[in-house]
Amino acid sequence: MKRLTSLQAEFVESVLSLNPLVAAFDCDGTLWSGDAGEGFFSWELDQGLVSEPIVRWARSRYADYKAGQVAEEVMCGEMVTMHRGLREEIVQRACDAYFAQGIVANIFPEMRQLVERLRQSGCDVWAVSSTNQWIIRSAMRYFGIPQNRILAAEVAVENGTVVGDAEKTTDGLITDRLIRVPSGPGKVEAIRSALKSSPDHRPDCAFGNAIWDREMLAMSKHPFAINPNPDLKEIAIANGWKVYQPEANQAGR
Repeated sequence: MKRLTSLQAEFVESVLSLNPLVAAFDCDGTLWSGDAGEGFFSWELDQGLVSEPIVRWARSRYADYKAGQVAEEVMCGEMVTMHRGLREEIVQRACDAYFAQGIVANIFPEMRQLVERLRQSGCDVWAVSSTNQWIIRSAMRYFGIPQNRILAAEVAVENGTVVGDAEKTTDGLITDRLIRVPSGPGKVEAIRSALKSSPDHRPDCAFGNAIWDREMLAMSKHPFAINPNPDLKEIAIANGWKVYQPEANQAGR
């Protein structure tokens, strides 16, 4: 493991001292700086991963979203369903390449070590994100979180076949049938439906950075606002939640 600064190590130990049995982590902005979902979306449009008509639609739709004319959970869902008709393996490989090139260096080292040490202690660790399922799968390989502990924006895939042994990666045709979009209250719904290791179906610790993580943090016994946006920071302080700012200049070093 990478050697942490004293402040980073103190944060990790403060969480481990709670002896959590279940932990839930948001991803973008919480485990790394920046938004891998938005970054991949822009990158794949430039790369022509999807057809030109979809590229034109997606750019216009995203402009409407930024203007506040499209709801967050709707946009997050459409950033997954826009891949309908593509083979999943192709999209997964693109996500693997993008994450390795554009995001890995931005991983917060203390968050990576925290996840690793929680898992080593036997804690049931979940990644909960409104980013597309393929980017989060790519990312969690760097954190050791298996696919069956990922709750991301996901669509059904038809005629899937196993193409990889370690992660049981499947290949099939991507559909536009949404399975989930874990954003805001949707994160709570996803956690409650998936969590079997907690008698009350809630995490002992939860970690998030944005207003869309508010409900997930509130449901946990020990909420942590990590690298919080101003609106979440205000909520965290008002509720007495732990606020932690990763050392940005240490990310990826």
